[in-house]
Amino acid sequence: MMAAITAARNHHRVLVLEKLPKIAAKLKATGGGRCNLTNTLSNEEFMSSFGREGRFMTPALEDLDHKELQTFFNNLGVETHAPDGFRVFPVGHDAMSIIKALKEEMERLGVTVIASQKVESLEHNDNHITAVITQDNSYFSSKVIMASGGMGYPVLGAEGDGYPLAESVGHKVTDIHPAMMPLKTKELWGANCRADTIPKVEIRVDIQKYKKLYAKGDLIFTKNGIRGPVVLDFSREITPLLAKFEEVPILMNLTKGMNEEDIRIHFKRLQTDNPHITIIELLKSLLAESISMELCKLANIDNVNVSLKKLSGTVRDQLIKFLAWTPLTVNGHDGFKLAMITRGGVSLKEINPNTLQSKKMNGLYFCGEVMNLDGPCGGYNLQWSFASGFLAGKLL
Repeated sequence: MMAAITAARNHHRVLVLEKLPKIAAKLKATGGGRCNLTNTLSNEEFMSSFGREGRFMTPALEDLDHKELQTFFNNLGVETHAPDGFRVFPVGHDAMSIIKALKEEMERLGVTVIASQKVESLEHNDNHITAVITQDNSYFSSKVIMASGGMGYPVLGAEGDGYPLAESVGHKVTDIHPAMMPLKTKELWGANCRADTIPKVEIRVDIQKYKKLYAKGDLIFTKNGIRGPVVLDFSREITPLLAKFEEVPILMNLTKGMNEEDIRIHFKRLQTDNPHITIIELLKSLLAESISMELCKLANIDNVNVSLKKLSGTVRDQLIKFLAWTPLTVNGHDGFKLAMITRGGVSLKEINPNTLQSKKMNGLYFCGEVMNLDGPCGGYNLQWSFASGFLAGKLL
């Protein structure tokens, strides 16, 4: 939609081929329907959140960063704000206000939208695009923008249609993995802790080669695993590892960054104030009771209503170790069915970052998630979609 608007503003006749019966189904679902458009990070910080490929976004963000995006929507009559100082939403926290504004601007500019059109192939003459073929028609054009998305949430139309199309004209597509999703764990004790959200949890991969991989945020235990913002962020690192190892051991700091020594000092202070304080009371000063009980079971503590001094040194050390870094084993996920984004896509090496035009096929442009770029939660992926759509449409 952004690419169509920008291209139309630059005096092109624009046709949008929409696979579903209605346009913008996935946009409607973003941010739980609240539409977290972008965030307030600087461009440098924003790009670093995408990893080593992030610098590819430099030209697109120079044209449309978060401030320019807010101005764009403000000019369409949609005010935005960042209530937490970071995440940017439409003031009404309603994705429909964004969709309505984009639709109305497309209509004003004379953009044609044809729904229920699945693109099946691209036609080209040597190294120049000539047409797009759908299930029941051919549309001739020397300029085509591929904004087909990834494979996350297939019910909203994202089924990876763009990947074979890109491959058909010589592009390489990297390995594809589901991302931004809940994870399943081998251990099931977390099912007893489902009522509690644990803030500021840090998760790390407990495999020597991948120890630098980590994420931080709120965590929630589920019947068979973990979810929450930190899990959504970290899943983009975990799913490729699961494809390699089947099981991925992780360590979680559930105590807001406290290390073993911090925990010992904290316990000592509480014991000084109350010499009769029990193990469970000590743990409840840091964690919810349900989680405290499960960690005691992990440390093989039978009686939680005695003082810490009653434990052997070995058991006491084990408990404190589990408090500082709780072990879990991730062993699965629900695939693309529940994935909000896709890890992987069309290789960036074959796309010109200054125009987003294919280096393999003249007249073919890419924008959004179909490319090999994905970011964490917090408006990253929508900002990239809007910025890349703006750049692709502008430089046709």
